[in-house]
Amino acid sequence: MSAETKQNGVLDPSAQSIVYEFCHLLEKSKQLFNGLRDLPQYGHKQWQSYFGRAFDVYTKLWKFQQQHRELLDGAYGLKRWQIGEIASKIGQLYYHYYLRTSETNYLNESFAFYSAIRMRAYYSKANKEERPDLMVKKLRYYARFVIVCLLLKKMKLVRDLIRELAKLIDDYTGIYQPADALEWSMVLQEIKAFMDADSAVQVVEHDSSPVVLTHRLGPATCPPTERSLSGASPLHLAEILIVGNCADQVKFSELTLDMFRMLQTLELEPQELGAAGVGAGFGLGLRLGGGAGSVAGSVSCEASPVSRRPQQQQPMENGSRRDNLHKYLLYKPGTAQMTMFLASSFKELPADGVLLLYISADGERCQPSPNGGDQGYEDGGVVTNIRRETAETETASGRLRKPPLAGLKSPHCIYPGDIYPYTRKPLFLVIDSDNSFAFHNFPNLFGQPLVCLMSPEEAPANFADQRQRGSLFTLFLHSPLTAFCAVCNVSTAVVMDWDRAQLILDKFLLEAGRQLARFRQIDVAYLQFYRDDFLRLLLLRYLFCSTTLRLHRAFRGPSFYPACRPPLPEQELAESAPLQKLLLDLALVFDTRALFGLGD
Repeated sequence: MSAETKQNGVLDPSAQSIVYEFCHLLEKSKQLFNGLRDLPQYGHKQWQSYFGRAFDVYTKLWKFQQQHRELLDGAYGLKRWQIGEIASKIGQLYYHYYLRTSETNYLNESFAFYSAIRMRAYYSKANKEERPDLMVKKLRYYARFVIVCLLLKKMKLVRDLIRELAKLIDDYTGIYQPADALEWSMVLQEIKAFMDADSAVQVVEHDSSPVVLTHRLGPATCPPTERSLSGASPLHLAEILIVGNCADQVKFSELTLDMFRMLQTLELEPQELGAAGVGAGFGLGLRLGGGAGSVAGSVSCEASPVSRRPQQQQPMENGSRRDNLHKYLLYKPGTAQMTMFLASSFKELPADGVLLLYISADGERCQPSPNGGDQGYEDGGVVTNIRRETAETETASGRLRKPPLAGLKSPHCIYPGDIYPYTRKPLFLVIDSDNSFAFHNFPNLFGQPLVCLMSPEEAPANFADQRQRGSLFTLFLHSPLTAFCAVCNVSTAVVMDWDRAQLILDKFLLEAGRQLARFRQIDVAYLQFYRDDFLRLLLLRYLFCSTTLRLHRAFRGPSFYPACRPPLPEQELAESAPLQKLLLDLALVFDTRALFGLGD
């Protein structure tokens, strides 16, 4: 700061104006950021204008501190951790905007800011400030950075961040002996358990270095459409609701492993930062800093990111292009919350749109009513709250909630009958639960396209014990080759074998589609859903799951197999010579032929 700027300890009017404007922008940005938590989580339009204002203010704040950094350092006492805090807030804005829009390129934008904080060591002196709240800010930044890196499959960086976070937690607890020491220890354990469970199969190079696999939709993973299955007024997937409520399943933040896998399955592969055009048209007008050390892949745009719907399109196998889909993620929701989000998704559906409801939850069985009752409620459903070990539990109001009387139904459960009203529009259900049987007789009351895929209710003992590490059924829908290795007890695969197996799997899905097209009794709902890339992928992976488990010696009986409504010719497909031959070839790649009851 020059002598002209500050004389006799007093700032000149120009410098005072700059400091005042910075303080105004900083305070305004904090108000807008704090207001994000009060926005409705459902609906498309209620929150967009507010996000736009938040992005605009942070754009001005970031550029302003860059332009006047030297003066603010002296006149305001701007510290590096404060710059890091602004960058962290921008990273959070991008991440939360990704959660609301499902546009995966926003993860890259969030990553750019989080990565800059670490590379430039903005929080490096946090532990020297003798402020425990500042250390907590740094720990929270690391936890958020880990989530973004997990979603972007930057696994080496995740491992580095975990080591650094462990050291920071040790420093924090050692210096301050804080009351939340156990909480941060549990966060670290959650991350490690999540990482361990997600690596069900380790694919390695010949030198044993790990290979990172991605499982989002792209041109290479989009199975082709059978022409004979492409008629009957095709529909497209428009709204997605992903629900996770397994009490014992590993989770990080508010994502169970099943939710984490399914949300990636229903997204497009994000483009890498630095690729042509990334960020253009739907980013903040921000740069992380000029000169040496600036981050590649900075984004630029005159408009705020919510002034129009961003277009992250990818070409599919038929040459068409599609956007990412809007989805909601509900972690252990209550019945009222789930009903509210279902209604919102239902309301937002376009005329030719499909709602996909995915539920991964513990089952809730109930006693039949003495005088009979509505079939949609007689077989129970899936829980919507954490299971209690005691018969009576204390509610938030302090009163005791007693379990329902004999013949009455639990109010903390989603029954098939609760979903009936939403079958007035096209609905694609995926139920992954140990009480999926409750949905076996799901009726089509309104004649709209309706499909329900249901997980097996049972698994062999050695697999049943692994449910806390993620459901096998969801794993088949997410990464069928990983699931195949899991049921064959293959924990490590050389990348050359993996690539060979992937080619065989692609042939299996192609042949399954061809054979499905030959069946004349197939329900018209499948014909209407089959044109959509995501729904076609789920259907064909479901058939691979069904065939694999029906032919695997350890899975015996209908309760060990998945089911679907309307029914598909699953047994006929499992007995198909071409499909059996491909499954046998797949087993031979991993030397697991003896596990399958196939002919010679």
